[in-house]
Amino acid sequence: MKIGVMGAKGSFSEQAGETYLSSGEIIPLVSAENVLSALNKGEIDRGIFPIENSNGGIVLEAVYAMAKYTFEIERMFELDIHHMLLVKHGVTASRIQSISSHDQALKQCRMYLKRVWPAADINPYADTAKAAEDLASGILPETTAVIAPRQCAELYGLDILDESIQDLKFNYTTFVVAVKG
Repeated sequence: MKIGVMGAKGSFSEQAGETYLSSGEIIPLVSAENVLSALNKGEIDRGIFPIENSNGGIVLEAVYAMAKYTFEIERMFELDIHHMLLVKHGVTASRIQSISSHDQALKQCRMYLKRVWPAADINPYADTAKAAEDLASGILPETTAVIAPRQCAELYGLDILDESIQDLKFNYTTFVVAVKG
């Protein structure tokens, strides 16, 4: 079975795919639009993407994509989300000038960002894991920190500067498992 997920390798959507499916292929498609398009074309058997977070609210990107495609919801489930602040190896807090992540992650960490990083430029990015990948590969400057899942630190060789930075201790995201309609 092929599962398309909204996110790059290491994303929370990939974790949701692993939770849903014990065996099969997980294909990182970065956006909800890409997931539903691939599902519509029959390139994947299931699509998994987040639709709402208990703190950050509705995932607008997913809602806009859902409006364009016909599909059925096979299942919905929640994952407890913990965000990490990741940096390139050896980069200290004093060198950070900007923080990048998916808009939802930024919303879920907004009070932390205001309290701890008031001078940093906050930049929305296509995906949490994609931001980590791009920081590691040098696409983002090393003066950037990213908010991403813990597994991205190991996957992309980044350091964890701060752990569980989401504003609320209980931070659940609801994921949809979509099948062709």
